[in-house]
Amino acid sequence: MTTATATFGAKPPSPYSVFRHRDFRLMWLGQFVSTAGTALTSLAASILVYRLTGSALSVGLMMMATAAPSLLVGLFAGVIVDRYDRKKIMIVTELLRAVLIALIPFLAAQNIVWLYVIVALTSAIAQFYDPAHESVLPEVAPEEELAAANSLMAISSFGSTAIGFAASGLIASAANINWAFWLDAISFLVSALCIMFVAIKPLGAEEEASAAMVVRNLRVGLRFLADTPVLRSLFLVYIPVLISYGLSNSLLLPFSDRALGANEFQYGLQESLTSVAFVACSLLMAKFFDRMREGQWIALSWLAMGALSAIYSQLTSIPLAILVIGLSGFVNAPSAIGGRLILQRNTPREMRGRVNSAFFVSRDILFLIGMAAVGLADFIDVRTMFLISGLILTAGGALVLFLPGLRHDTLAWQRSIALLRGAPAAPRLGPGRAALAADANALVDLIPTLCNLSPKECGVLASHAIVIDVPRSTAIVRRGEQSDKAYFVMAGRAVAGFEDSDGSFRVLNSLLAGDFFGEIAALTGSVRTADVVADEDMRLMQVPAATLREMMSNAQFSSLVLETMTSRLNVVSSTVMPRFAALDQVDLRDLRTNAPEE
Repeated sequence: MTTATATFGAKPPSPYSVFRHRDFRLMWLGQFVSTAGTALTSLAASILVYRLTGSALSVGLMMMATAAPSLLVGLFAGVIVDRYDRKKIMIVTELLRAVLIALIPFLAAQNIVWLYVIVALTSAIAQFYDPAHESVLPEVAPEEELAAANSLMAISSFGSTAIGFAASGLIASAANINWAFWLDAISFLVSALCIMFVAIKPLGAEEEASAAMVVRNLRVGLRFLADTPVLRSLFLVYIPVLISYGLSNSLLLPFSDRALGANEFQYGLQESLTSVAFVACSLLMAKFFDRMREGQWIALSWLAMGALSAIYSQLTSIPLAILVIGLSGFVNAPSAIGGRLILQRNTPREMRGRVNSAFFVSRDILFLIGMAAVGLADFIDVRTMFLISGLILTAGGALVLFLPGLRHDTLAWQRSIALLRGAPAAPRLGPGRAALAADANALVDLIPTLCNLSPKECGVLASHAIVIDVPRSTAIVRRGEQSDKAYFVMAGRAVAGFEDSDGSFRVLNSLLAGDFFGEIAALTGSVRTADVVADEDMRLMQVPAATLREMMSNAQFSSLVLETMTSRLNVVSSTVMPRFAALDQVDLRDLRTNAPEE
C-alpha cells in the first residue's frame, strides 16, 4: 500500500538502522553475492564473444539474449509471483541458475551457440526471481526506512557489480575465463542459502494456475498500472531512457576499443568504477533522498547523465573517460532509487509481482531496441552513436518535468493537504447499493489472498456488503468518529491523514485499488484515527465488522489484516496512540487468535 508520511520536527532514523532487521541483512547479503557473480558472467560472456567475432553487433546480440526471454514469460511470471510463495520462487530460481551457469565452460567449448542459449535460459528464470525480490523488499524493511533500504540495496547490487566487473576483466586478462562462470554458479548457491533463512509470509493465494486465472490476473494488474497516474507516467518516460541505456551499455565495449584504444582490463575498470560511483551516491541517497520527491531526483539524474554521455562521446583520453563514466554512474543512483520507490509506494502488496513484471518486460523490450541499434556502430562512427544515446537520455529527463505524478508530486501533496483540511465540511458517503457476486469476484481479483475464502464466506461477503460510488472530495470517514464498517477500494484513489496538534496536517496513506481501511475501528471499537477523503472518483465496498470478522477466520486473510493494522499503528502519531490504551483486551485476544465474532 502506498504510504507517504510527512514528519514535522521528528528526528529522521539513521539510514543504516534498517540493518538491525535480520531479514533485510540476509536479503542484502544474498543480493550482494549473487549480483557480483552475475556481473562476472555478464562481462565474461561479452568479452568471450567479442574475442571470437570482433563485432559490436555480436556483443549486442549477447546482451539481447539476456532481454529476449522476458517477451515470452515476463508478464505471466508476474502473475505467478502474485499467486505463489515468493520465497520458494526465489530459492528455486537461484538453484536453477547455479546449475546452468556451471555448464557454460563445458558446453560453450563445443559450440559458442550454447553460450547464447544458457544466457537466454538464465534470463528467463530471472523473470520469476526479479519481481519476487522487488515485491518482498517492502516486507523486510519498515515504511519509514524504505528509502534507506532501497539505497542500501542499490549499494549491494551495484557495489557487487563493481567487484564482478573488475574481477571479470582481471580474470579475462590473466587467467582462464571459465573461472568467472564457476564463481557465478557458487554465488547463486550462496544467495539461495541466504534467502532460505529469510522469514517471508506467503501470500496464501496459491491455486491451480489455469490459463484463465493467469490471463484474468494479468489483466487486473495491467489495468491497475494504466489507471495509476504516477505509474503510467513512469512507464512512459522509461521508453526513451531504457532505449538509451540499452544502446550505451552495448556501445561501451566497442567504444573503449575503437575510440579510446583501451584494453579489456581498462574496459572492465570503466564498468567497475561506474558501479563504485553509483554506490558512493547511494550512500548519500540513504541519508538525503527524502529531502526531495522521487520525480525531482529522477529528472535531475537523467539530465546530468545525458550531459555526461555527450561529453564522454568526445573524449580521447582513457583517464578522463574513466572519470566521466564514473561521474555518470554517480548521478545514476537517484533515478534508480526513485523509480523503485515509486513502484513500491504506489503498488499494493498483492499486485507487486504483476506491476514489477510489466516494468521488467518493458525494460527488456526497450533494452532490445537499444541493443539492436548498436549494430549501426559497425557502419556509423561509434562516437556519434554514443552522443545519440546521451541526447535520448536528456530528452527522457526533460520529459519527467511534464508528466503527471512525476512533475506534480508537490502539487499532489498540496492537493492532499487541501482535501484533508476540508474534510470536516466535505460531503459524506451516499447510500450505495447491495453488493453482487460479480463485485465479490472483482474484489478477489484485486486481493488474491481472498481466493482462499470458501464459497460460503464469499456468499456472506456479497450478501452483507454494500458497493458505493464515491465522487471526488467526499469525506469517507472522519477522525474521532466511531463506526463498525471497513472499506475495500475497488477503483480510484483516496488520501488518509489528520491534523496534528500544532495545526499542521500529516498525510499518512494514499489508498489505491486493492487497499482497505477502517479495519482498526471496525474490529476494535475504537474511534477513527484519521480522515479519509476521495482524491478522485472511487468505488468502495463497505463491509460491516461482523462480516469482516467472519472473513478473518481465514488464516491468510487474517494475517494480511493484522499485518496492515500493525503497520498503520506504527506510523500514526504518538499523540494518537493513547486512544488505543483502553482497547478491550478480549477483542485484542480474539484478533490475535483469528477467532470470528460469535
